[in-house]
Amino acid sequence: MNTNWAPNQTCEIWRGGDNTYFKDLSIQHKKQSGPSCVATTLSMIVESLGFTADVDYFKEVTNSQSPQSWSDSLKPFGLQLAYCNTDVRRLRYYIEELASLKDLFLVSFYSIDPPFDINKDGKLCTAHIVTMHNDVIYDTAKSIEYGGVSKFQNYPRLNRPVKRIFRVVPLGHARCL
Repeated sequence: MNTNWAPNQTCEIWRGGDNTYFKDLSIQHKKQSGPSCVATTLSMIVESLGFTADVDYFKEVTNSQSPQSWSDSLKPFGLQLAYCNTDVRRLRYYIEELASLKDLFLVSFYSIDPPFDINKDGKLCTAHIVTMHNDVIYDTAKSIEYGGVSKFQNYPRLNRPVKRIFRVVPLGHARCL
């Protein structure tokens, strides 16, 4: 198995350098309450930019299964999401490249293995979303004391299969949703 996978550097969304938008952002971790990882994550990002937008606002304007609604909810704050082409490889195969870009990403992964098995209730397995800024992962499912903020190398869920990766970009970016 090739563990030296690298993104296609000719694709604008995978470039760093001059295309880094949020390198110096200061994020304050938030712990989610109940199944609200999307709303909590979006609130955490927006508040790190100096805006006021609580979790309830994002619960009202987003659908947890609709990334387009996530991107649309960020528009009033001058942001949108850009989808990064990915597949169901494990997070450990993407993480170093994401860290090397020194920017702001939302990373969604499946909570169990494999992601295609339907459980006894007929539902697909659940997924979770975290924020990755530079080389730090912010996991709203965990408190700071129990690993809610960690360097990417120490993140305990690197073996989870990736569902989606989004780069947070300025409003109107050519690659935005």
